[in-house]
Formats: sequence, structure tokens, C-alpha cells
Amino acid sequence: MDHGVLILSRILQCLYLMLPAYFANMTPPFVRFWKGWNRPINQRLLGTHKTIVGFLAGIVIAVAITYVQSRINWNGSLVAYSHWFFLGLAFGFGAMGGDSIKSLLKRRRAIAPGSSWIPMDQLDFVVGALLAISPWVRLAWLDVIAILIISFLADIVINHLAFWLGIRQSKW
Repeated sequence: MDHGVLILSRILQCLYLMLPAYFANMTPPFVRFWKGWNRPINQRLLGTHKTIVGFLAGIVIAVAITYVQSRINWNGSLVAYSHWFFLGLAFGFGAMGGDSIKSLLKRRRAIAPGSSWIPMDQLDFVVGALLAISPWVRLAWLDVIAILIISFLADIVINHLAFWLGIRQSKW
């Protein structure tokens, strides 16, 4: 098989693996419209943008996507989905936890909500998810580097698109 095809195949495997984290990260802006009972987790530490419902919705979506992946059972996947529920929880908690830790650090550095903090804004949820799934998934360093680079670039494009569509309040 051609070397380029092998590289592309591996990149697709890495992106497929990360789908639960990507979807978890994209979910909270959709529930920001649920006013009233959608309270901030801790306004002083994380700001008003990190809500309980958004955090939990991200976890639920990650579990749901991991379940779908377990049913697809793609033989090219990088992980066995026999423990899909725990893997989904790890993706969700990792992605939402990474995003929350970044928000905490942003507040500590006096960076305003919605202000750009490159590369943290793009990679917080990815790093959190990768750390959380490490008991189930063993990735090569080149896999991790590819995931980080592609996630960084894709996050910028998707967030700008969401901003222009009115889904997000900021480009970052």
C-alpha cells in the first residue's frame, strides 16, 4: 500500500477516535439558550459561560457518540469499544474538564471571557480527553501530534463558522 494512503488512513483513525471529544466540545453552546435553571458551575472561578447543563450535555453527547462507534464496530478503529460507556465518560469528562481548567487559568490570568487565548482555546478539550482516555487507548507520539495539529486548525475553522452562524458569541 502507498505510504501516503497509510498516513491518511492513520489520520482518519485518529479523527474517528476523537469524535466523542469533538462533539462534547461543540455541545455546550447549544444549551446556552436554556435560561433559568442552566446555572454557571462557579461564576467566580470559571465565569458565566461554563454551565452545569453544558458540562453534563457534553458528557452525555460523548457517551452517545462512543456508543454509536461501538455499534459501527469499524475494524480500523484504534480502540476496542467493549467498554464504550466508560470510554465515553472519559471522553466527556476529559473534554469538559480540560475546557473548565482552561477557563480557570484564563480567569487567573485576567483574560476576559470570549477573548482569544491561543493555543489553549483550541486544545484544552483535546488534551483533557487524551489524558482521560489514556487507560484505554495507547497512541504513538506521532498520533498525538497529528491529533493536536488537526484539532487546532479545525477548532479555529469550526468556531469561526459557529460565530458567523450565531451559535457562539465569540470566535474563540
